Amino acid sequence: MDLNEAATLLEYHYWARDRALEAAEPLLPQEYTRDLSSSFPSVRDTLVHIYSAELVWCSRWLGDSSIRMLDPAPFPDVATLRTAWKEHESRVNGVLRRMGERGLDHVIEYQTIDGKSWKQPFVHMFVHMVNHASYHRGQVTTMLRQLGATPPKSMDLITFYRQRAEAP
Repeated sequence: MDLNEAATLLEYHYWARDRALEAAEPLLPQEYTRDLSSSFPSVRDTLVHIYSAELVWCSRWLGDSSIRMLDPAPFPDVATLRTAWKEHESRVNGVLRRMGERGLDHVIEYQTIDGKSWKQPFVHMFVHMVNHASYHRGQVTTMLRQLGATPPKSMDLITFYRQRAEAP
């Protein structure tokens, strides 16, 4: 993977995030937080998990393994989550730009949340972050259907590529 491919993958990640958030926005508060017995109880908890994992990975890339997963309670609606996540987006983009082409293979040492030490190339962690989010966005789609809500527009990578190709 080169830097342009990584930047495109990150662009896809945020494009798909925005589609998931857009689909969750019309939910009533009790729907947004309803326990649907998935990997995480609710649409809110699953979306906050995706955002929270991104925070943890980004902090590790910056040398801080002390960041923990967030409590979903401070995000009572999609707007509060979107605001926080959009602010964080520039931080992730900044890390990728600073890594540059040669930094993609840079090995980063970190500790997992349970305290285990690891070291891995940045690019492996980066691709994992995007893949992890895709997995959980699929769960959000299922949860929205369970609630009788309209699911997100396609979040498939090929749809993203097609839209980019059609853009003026």
